[in-house]
Amino acid sequence: MNYDDLFQTQLDALKTAGNYRVFANLERYRGNFPRARNHAGGRGPDEVTVWCSNDYLGMGQHPDVISAMHTALDECGAGAGGTRNISGTNHYHVALERELASLHGKEGALLFTSGYVSNWAALGTLGARLPGCVIFSDALNHASMIEGIRHSRAERRIWKHNSVEDLDRQLSEYGPDVPKIVAFESVYSMDGDIAPISEICDVAEKHGAMTYLDEVHAVGLYGPQGGGIADREGLSHRLTLIEGTLGKAFGVVGGYITGSAALCDFLRSFASGFIFTTSLPPAVAAGALASIRHLRRSSSERERQQQQVARLRAKLDAAGIPHLPNPSHIVPVMVKDPVKCKMISDILLEQYGIYVQPINYPTVPKGTERLRFTPSPAHTDADIDHLVQALRALWSQCALSRAVA
Repeated sequence: MNYDDLFQTQLDALKTAGNYRVFANLERYRGNFPRARNHAGGRGPDEVTVWCSNDYLGMGQHPDVISAMHTALDECGAGAGGTRNISGTNHYHVALERELASLHGKEGALLFTSGYVSNWAALGTLGARLPGCVIFSDALNHASMIEGIRHSRAERRIWKHNSVEDLDRQLSEYGPDVPKIVAFESVYSMDGDIAPISEICDVAEKHGAMTYLDEVHAVGLYGPQGGGIADREGLSHRLTLIEGTLGKAFGVVGGYITGSAALCDFLRSFASGFIFTTSLPPAVAAGALASIRHLRRSSSERERQQQQVARLRAKLDAAGIPHLPNPSHIVPVMVKDPVKCKMISDILLEQYGIYVQPINYPTVPKGTERLRFTPSPAHTDADIDHLVQALRALWSQCALSRAVA
């Protein structure tokens, strides 16, 4: 049997459907975000503007973050030395966990190697070790949450996206003695909509359920100190567990959970995704700590980002370019065709020096293909004008429908 032929057949099918992913070979310029050097070998200009980064505030380029990482690298060396349980706990890990707990108003926090791992490990462990647990998962939860719930082998119920009524109906089918977890996100990364956190907490409390909130696309961006949507709405104290990432608005890498001291100790003691993996390098933890501390005292990055998001939306409306309305920083421009979505992405890179990845199935449902733009504080008005002019030209070239004013 030729296994490579089996692999290639499925890869060819992806390409035919327009869903095959091609990674751009880019090199970010330190101190010049969102510019990047293009190493595509003649495919597009030598320098491009990045429009799809999840480094939402450009903190991966911030002098405080880079300086802190250099200092920790000089002090501690490169690696962590192993798992936290054996040889890999460093003072920077402890300080970062304390800062995260304080940010979210919780007793404790626990670091993981990524946001994916923190969701997978936390939900997988909670569902597996709470006898008879039922997990109620929003229909649009991230793959990491879905995988964690599957791994737990707990009973799973899917409730309609952001539907408090459907959640209430499903929770009412279980008695007060059944352990229950309501798992949902604050900002949903593809559509950019925001969960009704207060109403979800009302229903969960009514039925004695834990609340598990994924804030990965909100931490750093919302709230007076960057603690996320729950922080902005004064609801952090009502959430049993708040999960977040260090790899998006905080500009580094890693994931974490926050909650009660007992909850954090429980996951520290039983979550295999924490116990058996090498911990974050001290320099990474130091950079994340510097980023969080900066954003807790500075709101200028958040305010500037919100201004540029509003500017891009207004320009798209004026040009008739369809985008999903939402109250967040994510601007999904709807193409609704996988082949055209990939083609527009390629032309934007090659002819206009604009880098944005096509978002196709299975990341989003078929027929909802899109370009997902994430304006940052560093995108200039001229950048926005250039982007909208390019999209206007391509919308006509590709015979795509325009939005009705």
